[in-house]
Amino acid sequence: MKNAKKNSEYSRFEKAGLDAELPEIQCFENQFRHYTITIIIPEFTSMCPKTGQPDFGVITIEYEPDKLVMELKSLKLYVQAYRNLGIFYENAVNRIKNDVVDACKPKYLNVKGEFRPRGGIRSTVEVSYTALN
Repeated sequence: MKNAKKNSEYSRFEKAGLDAELPEIQCFENQFRHYTITIIIPEFTSMCPKTGQPDFGVITIEYEPDKLVMELKSLKLYVQAYRNLGIFYENAVNRIKNDVVDACKPKYLNVKGEFRPRGGIRSTVEVSYTALN
């Protein structure tokens, strides 16, 4: 029963941040084919929805554009909006993946979040997407 109680303790936080309104990721027309873009965001910050403590990490976005390329200023504003957002690591990385896919529909995308230690534990969360043709 202890495990069931612990799981229910987190249930009110498990979807935190997934529906929050964030700035739009804008895109522009791709002029080339068959190349990869890697974007490293070394100062990613968000908040733990349960404790309210800040989380720090590095987000790496690697993708192969199809028809659209992400505009970096809008991506910067999008990422900065996480600063005061209560969201778990796993939710943040998966939300970034979903939002990038919605914005630019890449051929391939990988989002990796490497989070600094908290309580002596370091976490890495990674998710990929491949377009179906």
